[in-house]
Amino acid sequence: MLETDSFLHLARPLGPASIGSQPTTAPLNVIVQPQAIFAILDHSLRRNADQERVIGTLLGVRSEDGQEVEIRNCFAVGHTETQEQVEVDMDYQKQMLALHLKANPKEVLVGWYATSAELNTFSALIQNFYGGQGDGTWPYPAVHLTISTEAGKDIEARTYISAPVGVTAERAADSAAFIPVPHEIRYGEAEKSGLELISGAKDNPDRTASVVTDIESLENAIEEVLNMLDRVSRYVEAVIDEEAPPSSALGQFLLNALALAPKVDPEDIERD
Repeated sequence: MLETDSFLHLARPLGPASIGSQPTTAPLNVIVQPQAIFAILDHSLRRNADQERVIGTLLGVRSEDGQEVEIRNCFAVGHTETQEQVEVDMDYQKQMLALHLKANPKEVLVGWYATSAELNTFSALIQNFYGGQGDGTWPYPAVHLTISTEAGKDIEARTYISAPVGVTAERAADSAAFIPVPHEIRYGEAEKSGLELISGAKDNPDRTASVVTDIESLENAIEEVLNMLDRVSRYVEAVIDEEAPPSSALGQFLLNALALAPKVDPEDIERD
């Protein structure tokens, strides 16, 4: 039987509201840039030995309708956490936030992160702070990003927003129903090249990777293209020989890809 996570789903989650104010609807998608993930992992590696998790502030941009959030940057926020209480350096958070927004005026506060998949009362307390009015993300919901950094296991990212719960104002301050929202880690060609270079270190005993030259990078790119062409050729031959089932969708994709290739006369290439 497949293992599934159990969540409480609520429609149109809202943040803490005052009378007469109206929040926006929740974002439908969260985009995470890889540089934010690396900064969070670096913060986790530098944490104290007695800390189970570290937290920080997320910065990014929102779409005009508020339905999509892109996390581009983050910074660490000091905190101490015990079984009985949690203390967060809010003064430092506000000062660093002001500096980041001054240096990057296009970015805004979008939420916070934690290097643990656990959601508890302290998580709700911090979530309500980041999603509140004034210094929070209100009227937009705060995004909570969790990055699991447990040794020996794959890194897993999850994104949440929240809805207020609690029968009294005192209980509502440290209570929240976390609602998972879809996310994707998006990177461009520059980030892809860097990630491929870093991933090459896992195969070396000393966990290092040398920086390739431009010629070596071009050679690797050509080899990769040749390998892809070889795989495509083997597939087409297998379909022609009726050894593999045909796929109209894949055939249309290959046709569109070939149509993008420039038409160059071989004689012109030799002459150049």
